[in-house]
Amino acid sequence: MLAKLRYILILLFSLSVQAVFAQFPSNGNGNTQYPGQRTPNYMRDTSKNTQQKQLSGDELMDTLRKREEEKEDSIVFDASWIRVSSERFMGDSTQDFSLDTTLRNYENYSPLYQPRSPRISLGGYVGIQQRPLLFEPAKTIGFDAGLHTLDPYMIRPEDINYYRARVQYTNLNYVSGGSAEQFVKITHSQNVNPRLNVGFNLNFNGSKGYYSTSSVLRQNVSDVNVALFTWYESKSKRYNMLGNIIYNNLKAPESGAIIKNDIIFTDANATFDKTLEQVRLPQSFTQWKTAGIHLRQSYFIGHVDSVKTKGKAVLRPTQRVTHTFSYTRSRYQFLQDDIDTYNVFPDYYFSSRRSNDSLTINRMHNDFAYSFYLRGKSAKNEAKLDIGLEHDLYNYTQHVLDTGTNEFGNLYIRNNKMQNVLFQNITIKGRIGYRLSDRVLLEGDVRQIVAGRDFGNFLYDAKLMIGGSDKVGKVILGAYQQNASPPLMATRWVSNHYIFNNDFGNVKTTNLSFNYVNTPLQLDLKAEYFLINDYIYYTSASGGNDVQPAQLSTPINMIKVSLGKNLSWRKWHFDAYGVYQKTDYQDILRTPEIYAYGSLYFTSTWFKVLYNNLGVTVRYNTRYLAPSYATGLGQFYNGADVTFSSYPVATAFMKATIDHVNLFVQYDYVNQGLFSKGFYTVNRYPMQDAMLKLGVSWTFFQ
Repeated sequence: MLAKLRYILILLFSLSVQAVFAQFPSNGNGNTQYPGQRTPNYMRDTSKNTQQKQLSGDELMDTLRKREEEKEDSIVFDASWIRVSSERFMGDSTQDFSLDTTLRNYENYSPLYQPRSPRISLGGYVGIQQRPLLFEPAKTIGFDAGLHTLDPYMIRPEDINYYRARVQYTNLNYVSGGSAEQFVKITHSQNVNPRLNVGFNLNFNGSKGYYSTSSVLRQNVSDVNVALFTWYESKSKRYNMLGNIIYNNLKAPESGAIIKNDIIFTDANATFDKTLEQVRLPQSFTQWKTAGIHLRQSYFIGHVDSVKTKGKAVLRPTQRVTHTFSYTRSRYQFLQDDIDTYNVFPDYYFSSRRSNDSLTINRMHNDFAYSFYLRGKSAKNEAKLDIGLEHDLYNYTQHVLDTGTNEFGNLYIRNNKMQNVLFQNITIKGRIGYRLSDRVLLEGDVRQIVAGRDFGNFLYDAKLMIGGSDKVGKVILGAYQQNASPPLMATRWVSNHYIFNNDFGNVKTTNLSFNYVNTPLQLDLKAEYFLINDYIYYTSASGGNDVQPAQLSTPINMIKVSLGKNLSWRKWHFDAYGVYQKTDYQDILRTPEIYAYGSLYFTSTWFKVLYNNLGVTVRYNTRYLAPSYATGLGQFYNGADVTFSSYPVATAFMKATIDHVNLFVQYDYVNQGLFSKGFYTVNRYPMQDAMLKLGVSWTFFQ
């Protein structure tokens, strides 16, 4: 049946190509190629030119069928020729995995709507400012600028996948919701020789959003991500090298919200065109640029053990040395070219109409590590010790746009340097672990900054895994304690509309967790307790826009319980995930008490070749105090005490796969108008409308 479908598709394509070429005028010499077209190999006749017989439809079908049958004994390239890994799987040994070409979670393409990490945003489309809906504290120490609203759209070294490609691998991924949301992702990888692989990632995002889209700079997003990567492993498999060069350029609007934000869903008599609706700051936006190089090298010293894992031999060293070098330059910029008619900003310090606030951070990172492993004869029991030293050299500068007077008394615009700081951090780290077969794993991880600007920061982490048989599952007990410096923005910040000078203490976090995982039952349960001291957040007096950072003097308690379960009956499937959160400072954290996600779908195969899922997903969270957004500062803050109604948001979808192509068609927010005309997650910023979306992921193996 697959062959028949191919014949039909090829025939239709041939007829369509003939029709398309008929639209191109002849240049008089018989050449009907359009500009830039390269002559295909099968059209290059080096012997003679003869008049080809015009085939009928049946004759063409027979010819295509004969060609297909002649290729039955040829090699078929597919995903089994590709192996993939990432830096986090290169620790104890070199681990690679099969390429994932399944449909699982394919319809949840957006980082804003991941089932287990949902996010609130300023409009609900890819590229816009966001923050987690649930409580998800950062588990990092050291210097932090405090700017994270566009983080999910960045490519970072830890995000890079590395490949072993016995054939060339290319993936084209395109998602479109009209002009409101559209982006393209391209991945290519190939082996130069059996030991060296090179490739690249290239992403474009040109989403316009749903409101005030008639002007280029209003709610348009313009993102470009480029990454060049390479992976080399020596013939002896002792030396391993990972390298990448990354460039990110993200632009997102800072519109201050639409003017009629308070009536668009409530006033029955309100009539307006959303695409023409005015915003408070039509010509203002934020732009983030990062560029960097990353190189990780490791070498196995001494004896190397060969351990079978799931039927595959894996080389594990007894000693390993590793060095990681990276250099990154990041620039965060806010540009305003509007008169603040609607009082979006609390005040100005340098210019009432124009802003060009920028923060530039240069970071050079060196990481030296040594690892020692001790194994029994069976190599199933293992003790390990990792020790290392990290050195970070930082330089950050901050500029604002100001006016000055020259020697003739004339005013001119200048870019003033407000801060220029050079500092370093030295971190020692260690990890100790013991594994007893596959049943028991004990690990302890220590990171401590012993010198530099953030002296005294630490992260102590411990984990105990106890597993039984596959049917019994495994239990993971975890605990960590963290002491982290306050962000730069909350302590020393100078911009046109906000100036902060605070001496905050370090934020201390203690966490205890219990996690039960049963793979055969497709069940996972996790319970966590957080104790946060000296929590830093942003707030404003009397619900206004005069945003200031603040530090809470009393501890915050948070209990978080999450449950995931997948059910199946014949061809019906139901994937569910839920979270319950309870805190004594709900007005500070501003996160819902309950979040639920469910996906019900029916699996089938059409024409014996088109595997597909038809279903619906529903997301829901309880009501909570909605945060506000500080334009020009890039921070969500606790402003007016506004609580919006909360209703389920449903999406109907179909996703399918045929040969090397995955695709989906879905209707987002299909229930718009059933409970309400729309919804909010952030004060004054309405979320997306109902929208038909199409996604195609096409993989090529050559």
